[in-house]
Amino acid sequence: MTLERGQLGAVAALAAVVSVSIFATQLLLVVGVLAFLARLLAGRARFPRTPLDGPTLALCLWTLLSASFSSNPALSHVYSKKLLLFVLLYVAIDSLASDQARDRVLTATFLGGLALAGLTVVQYFVLGFDSLHLRPRGFLGHYMSASGVTMGIVVLAAARLSVAREWPRPGRADVRLLLALAAGLALLTAAKATGVGAVLATRLFVLGLALAGGALALGRGRWPGRATGTLLAALVIPLGSLALVLSQTRNAWLGTLVGLATVAVVRAPRTLWLLGAAVLAVLALRPDTVMSRLTLMDDSSRDRYYMWQAGIDMIVDKPVFGQGPGMILSVYPSYRWPEAPNPNAPHLHDNALQIAAERGLPCLVFWLWWVAVAMADAWREARRAALPFADPRARESTWPAVAALGVLAAILAAGVFEYNFGDSEVLMFVLLVASLPYALRRQRNLAAGAPA
Repeated sequence: MTLERGQLGAVAALAAVVSVSIFATQLLLVVGVLAFLARLLAGRARFPRTPLDGPTLALCLWTLLSASFSSNPALSHVYSKKLLLFVLLYVAIDSLASDQARDRVLTATFLGGLALAGLTVVQYFVLGFDSLHLRPRGFLGHYMSASGVTMGIVVLAAARLSVAREWPRPGRADVRLLLALAAGLALLTAAKATGVGAVLATRLFVLGLALAGGALALGRGRWPGRATGTLLAALVIPLGSLALVLSQTRNAWLGTLVGLATVAVVRAPRTLWLLGAAVLAVLALRPDTVMSRLTLMDDSSRDRYYMWQAGIDMIVDKPVFGQGPGMILSVYPSYRWPEAPNPNAPHLHDNALQIAAERGLPCLVFWLWWVAVAMADAWREARRAALPFADPRARESTWPAVAALGVLAAILAAGVFEYNFGDSEVLMFVLLVASLPYALRRQRNLAAGAPA
């Protein structure tokens, strides 16, 4: 196997397990990075240059400066190791600079999304994760992480379906793949329900999913084709939507609606009524998991309000370098308002406030710069299909850029009420999807003989 194929296989396996295991995802990222570095040293690859280089560098440098000025620099620098995850953006850009690679890697992403949503639903109906204090979280450590990743995959699937020409007909290989996934989930559920071999069963399932993702990307035959990705995306929409409803996570509901609306506006504005109809249908059915959460008077909502007030006080106190990465939990009691329901807060449940309070206002500017550039470039790539000189196939080929725009919009909307940018699982998924517009541009430049 060549280094290039090994790198692609690692990225595809990562895409499949980003929904189910942070350890496996980071391990596969290391494998992908090592393969990419080996190719760079051998002169067989070029490091991709993107408009995100400036804001990424500024964000990372200011975070490290903030850690150095923290009241506990050692702890803050350890917390700052999450910055290493940004290398995924560049490895993915290099790996996904072809139509086949993108389609197959994103097919692996949908497969992982089905696994996450499937276990979330099973946890609610079978394993007793059916209350506000015990919410289904799939394979991940927290229901916020699970709902955040599910939100992104549902938006990604909607973008894929926006270019589907016809309803996909599953082939035999597709059926075998889905049966294997269902069988794996059934065995895993049995292990968790009985408590016999649950940890081993989970590890084997993650391993199988990683191998399936790698196989999807590296297969030399005609399978998986575009129909496979469309089929999995079509299954992700209803199952993922159900999982989101059962998660009772309001920020993910808001983010999903904004992300889906973004995809609809860019691709087919007339379909917006379908989104509105779905919302009205849920409100008409009045499921308790939804109606009980449509309130601003619960302790969670009140706590967020007082967290934000404390966050503003933190920013006023240290506006330049902030409290330091990872320091919010330890300093929060000093800034906590007496009316706050909870005595502690690991973070401030808002991306902008968290970054400003933790790393200072300059770092907030750099983060907003990063998001603005990523969304602007996704918009430009998405709109190439509408240009007068565009190739007739451009509409179909640019759907990953639409997906990136929709996912980023969803993350921003959900991030008003949750610090999802600091969630490693969500961040790695976002970086993978944010690479897509740049991979499209890199492919175009390589085809034209221009610098990549």
